[in-house]
Amino acid sequence: MRTSLRLNNDLSPAEFCALAEAAEAAGFDQLWVSDDLMLHSATVLLTAAATRTSRIALGCGIFNPYTVHPAELAMTAASLHELSGGRFRLGLAAGAKQFLEWVGIEQRRPLAVTRDAVTAVRALLRHELVDLPGWTDQARLRTAVADVPIYLGAMSPKMLELAGEVADGALPLLYPPEHFPTAKAHIETGLARAGRNPADFDLPACVWLSLDRDRARAEAALADKIAYYGSAFSPYLLERAGLTRADFAEIDAAGAAGDHDRARSLVDARMLRLGIAGDVEDVLLRCRWLVDRGATHLSFGPPLGPDPRAAVELLGAEVLPALGSGEPG
Repeated sequence: MRTSLRLNNDLSPAEFCALAEAAEAAGFDQLWVSDDLMLHSATVLLTAAATRTSRIALGCGIFNPYTVHPAELAMTAASLHELSGGRFRLGLAAGAKQFLEWVGIEQRRPLAVTRDAVTAVRALLRHELVDLPGWTDQARLRTAVADVPIYLGAMSPKMLELAGEVADGALPLLYPPEHFPTAKAHIETGLARAGRNPADFDLPACVWLSLDRDRARAEAALADKIAYYGSAFSPYLLERAGLTRADFAEIDAAGAAGDHDRARSLVDARMLRLGIAGDVEDVLLRCRWLVDRGATHLSFGPPLGPDPRAAVELLGAEVLPALGSGEPG
């Protein structure tokens, strides 16, 4: 069983590095960080973590080709690959439409733009010519060839199938975790279409986790995260949990008014099922459900718990051993 930890880029470099060290000590195979707009730079966080760790694989989940050009994505990937001693993984996706609109960017043709970004970045990293309109033969990296695995952050059926066609792995955010078999089937469709071996593809079951020995504290931490992000989820994923964006209207209004306590209190049991919250036994129960349905890589994302460092240590001490983790990342 392969395991990974996913963190948000709302952490300071010092906080992120502390958790990176804790994740490596806990036995995680991979550590991923988001690159959401208007927070800390994922590139800076990963650079710092690369100098503070020695074994754990480090990835960005995700960069998007709308705010960062594929040429710069390739430059960043090659540089982090070199700095980390080959531990870097590049996560790409179209990004969140809502966040791109903050800076006046329209998310046009997300599937085609993402496919072209993978094509360009992979060619550049291999010192091959980019076969896309407008690129010249001067568009080549002057750094060493870098064998960087590319993962797609995919949630929609078509993007999941694209991941199976062109990527080395995927980062399908599972809201709820029980969506895993459906996501896996779409990726397998893409793999079959491209004639690829599923054994060569890394498919983490990416879940939101909030872990604490006190179940109520764990649920409160997850409720805070759901109150902030819930209405930004795609209708497709919300439907999987029996929800719609309209269910979050009161929560959004409370958050916009600065009443975060009320927003948290409005998160109901159905919404909490979007992630996994509770004590060790609660977490193991739902993780084992995923393993029974073919998950060979479990990826735990924020909030992790009211005390993220304690949650990481608890995962390493009691959850990962029970799940039989240990495959290299």
